[in-house]
Amino acid sequence: MSEHPRTPSSPLARLVADIRAALRAGGTDDPEHSGRRVAAAVAPHLRGEGLLTPEQLEPDPRSYRQRILHVEPGGTFSVVALVWLPGQRTAIHDHVSWCVTGTYVGAEEEVRYRLVEDEEKPGLVPVAVTTNKAEAVDYIVPPGDIHEVRNSAECTTVSIHVYGADVGSLGSSIRRTYDLPVRSAEEVT
Repeated sequence: MSEHPRTPSSPLARLVADIRAALRAGGTDDPEHSGRRVAAAVAPHLRGEGLLTPEQLEPDPRSYRQRILHVEPGGTFSVVALVWLPGQRTAIHDHVSWCVTGTYVGAEEEVRYRLVEDEEKPGLVPVAVTTNKAEAVDYIVPPGDIHEVRNSAECTTVSIHVYGADVGSLGSSIRRTYDLPVRSAEEVT
């Protein structure tokens, strides 16, 4: 499944071919290795122009916009573009599979959390904040991938996300959202 037809030599087709090759070359089903290999395959594609069409770069004033660019036959991976206006953010969530993120334009800020499963005071504790500017690539692997992402730039931000899942049939890579209070480390110790 692709959002629009592309020639075999298009930037998107080359990105998909490089992701496919990285996953085949790995010789393992280890999600950590898959994330690392796919991140290395995505990085060079963030430097060029023409990866996305003008329509795929259009933001939505109500929320960040997800555009499915490719779902691999068999559902082994999906490539998605996220387009964010300044300040737009996700809910705090985790994923069904490994996830690679590459910032194409602008900057994404990610806050990672640790779940505190205290019966009296459950909550989330921030453990890391990272700002990924254009051309930065990162990956996360469940479990322990609870995070939120937002556009921390003053311009539209566009990022490329690759998931080890079929987001065409799932609708999203999000496994669960968390509606718990965010607590400081001092509050939970």
